[in-house]
Amino acid sequence: MKYNNARQPNHGAILPPYDRTTRRDFLARTGGLLASGVAAPVFAAIDDKPPKKIAAIVTVYTHNSHADVIVSRLLQGYNLDGKEPRPNLKLVSLFTDQVPEGDKSRRFAAEHGFRIFPTIAETLTLGGAELAVDGVLLIGEHGKYETSETGQVMYPRRRIFEETVAEFRRSGRSVPVFSDKHLSWNWADAKWMYDASRELRFPLMAGSSLPVLWRRPAIEGELGAAMTEAVGISYHTLDAYGFHALEGLQCLCERRRGGEVGVAAVQCLEGPAVWKARDAGRFDGALFEAAMARREHTNRFKGRIEDAVKDPILFLIEYRDGFRAAILTLNYANDEWCIAWRQRDRKEPLSTLFWTQEARPFGHFTFLTQGIEQMMHTGKPAWPVERTLLTTGTLDALLISKLKGGSRLDTPHLAVAYQPTFTWREPPAPPPDRPINDQ
Repeated sequence: MKYNNARQPNHGAILPPYDRTTRRDFLARTGGLLASGVAAPVFAAIDDKPPKKIAAIVTVYTHNSHADVIVSRLLQGYNLDGKEPRPNLKLVSLFTDQVPEGDKSRRFAAEHGFRIFPTIAETLTLGGAELAVDGVLLIGEHGKYETSETGQVMYPRRRIFEETVAEFRRSGRSVPVFSDKHLSWNWADAKWMYDASRELRFPLMAGSSLPVLWRRPAIEGELGAAMTEAVGISYHTLDAYGFHALEGLQCLCERRRGGEVGVAAVQCLEGPAVWKARDAGRFDGALFEAAMARREHTNRFKGRIEDAVKDPILFLIEYRDGFRAAILTLNYANDEWCIAWRQRDRKEPLSTLFWTQEARPFGHFTFLTQGIEQMMHTGKPAWPVERTLLTTGTLDALLISKLKGGSRLDTPHLAVAYQPTFTWREPPAPPPDRPINDQ
C-alpha cells in the first residue's frame, strides 16, 4: 500500500473512528498479555530465542515507503517510536536499488549499526565469502521504474530475487525469504521465483498486510464452508490496490470447501459494461450492495453509484470448482476494501471491511512483520506463498484482459491448488496516530 497520509485519488477522505487505546494497553496486547474480552495477538511473540540476522534488499528507503514501515520496525519497534515491543529480528545489512532525495537508510545505518553494501551479494555475505544471514527481506515497492503495457509498475522483484538465489546457489545454503506484495508484475517471473524456491527448498512467503489487518466486523471465512460467490469493492490503481483487493478476496475464499483449486478464466470490463454485467447476473447485485453497506466512509457520494462513478472497472474471476468472484474498482465514490460472500447454509450474505490505519505508525504492518518473524524463526511460512502466486497471476491476466478490450481469457496456467494454513484472529486495537511530520 502507498501511504502519504492523503489517500489518492480520493482527496479529503474522513478517517474512520476507532478505539484509541492507551499505549500501555497496546503494548500489553501486542506483547501477548491478555485481558478479559481482549482479542489475542495475531501471532505469538518469539522472544525466547536469539534474534535472527536479517538482510534487507529494497528498492528505496524513504519515509513511509514499504521499506520504512516494515524494516524500520526491526530498528524502532512495532510503533516506530524506538520503544518496545519489537520483533526478535536484527537487521545486519541493507541494499537499496535507488537512493532518492529523502533516503533514510544512511542515517539509520549510522544510528543503528547495520551495514549498507553496494551489491546484493555483499549484502547477503556481509562482504565475506559465504552467506552470513539467517533470513532475507525483499521489498520491491516504491521508487522510479517504468510501467508495463498493462499498467503495472515494473518493480525489479525478480531481479533482486534472482540475485539472492544466485548467492544461495554459490554458498550451497539458503535461508527463508519474504517478498513484499506481488511476487512480480508478470506471471512468468512470478512462476520462476516460486519454482526456484521449490527447487532449492527454502521457505518463501509473500504478500501484503491486508489479510492480517483489522476487519469490521471481525469475522473469518468459515473453514470448509460451501461458498458459492464473493463480490468486493476497491479503489485507486488496479496494480497496487487491485492486488490488495484480490488478496482480501483470496484470504477469505481459499477457506471454502475443498480448499483452493485455482482460477479457470478472468475478464476485466470497464465503464457502462460493468453495470450491464450486474444487470445480466454476471455477478450478484445483492452481494455488491452488502459490500457497499460495510463502508464506513458513507459520505463519499450521494444518489446512485452508477452516476457517481464515471469509470467503474470490474474484475470477473471464474474458479475451477465453480466458485465465482467479482471486484469493482469505484474511484472517487469509494476508498475502502469490503468483501461480501455467500454460503449455501446461510440465507443472508456475510461481509466485512478490511480496515487500515491510514497514518503513521500504520499499525497493520505490525502483524505483517510478526508473520515474517514467525517464518524466520520456525522456517515455516505463516501463510501459503501459493496464495500470492495465484493473486499475482490473476491480476496479470485481468490486466491483459483489460488491454485486450475486455476479452474473457482462459487461464489454465492458474491451476494453483493449495490448502489454507492460516486462520485470521482479530488483532489488538491500533496504536494512536502520530503527527504527519514524524520522521
